[in-house]
Amino acid sequence: MNLVLMGLPGAGKGTQADKIIDKYGIPHISTGDMFRAAMKDETELGLKAKSFMDKGELVPDEVTIGIVRERLSKEDCQNGFLLDGFPRTVPQAEALESMLNDLNKKIDYVINIDVDQDILMERLTGRRICKSCGATYHLVFNAPKVEGVCDRCGGELYQRADDNAETVQNRLDVNIQQSQPLLNFYETKGYLRNIDGQQDIHKVLADIEQLLGGLR
Repeated sequence: MNLVLMGLPGAGKGTQADKIIDKYGIPHISTGDMFRAAMKDETELGLKAKSFMDKGELVPDEVTIGIVRERLSKEDCQNGFLLDGFPRTVPQAEALESMLNDLNKKIDYVINIDVDQDILMERLTGRRICKSCGATYHLVFNAPKVEGVCDRCGGELYQRADDNAETVQNRLDVNIQQSQPLLNFYETKGYLRNIDGQQDIHKVLADIEQLLGGLR
């Protein structure tokens, strides 16, 4: 099974990716992992990517697409893959279609874990960290026994700047702006399947398993 996994920050994409690869035995292919592997192996494209990243520049599409092609050509992808973080744009999606066609493969489903923005805000802004021991809490899912106080050491809990409402909203806005054209593209292609990510994580996985049941 050849899958693309999508979802906004806080939707639980990472959790479901881990469960999918464990259950179906397909490799989890993320952009970051691909770049790191290509640079470690010092492939031509890996060295090109490193030259841009060392300068703090975005890696051009042609290099990214080449690295994806190299990765999808490897033996462990023969029975399927789970792409995460690629494609990010419609041109990248079109390039993926072309390379998969060359490899005699096709996307089975694009799984989008769909969660309401208000719930994402609650999930992403609720994290608190202990200043003393670094323990992590969440105001909704893993609240401390006493508000603002670490259960473990009694230290003061604080909210990271990355987790404040303004930063999180900006992050969501950027991701929505980026992902919507891609979702529209895949809906037109007939690949897109939306999964309700507001359910318990086990129910989310059950819905994904039901979707994928016909591919085995």
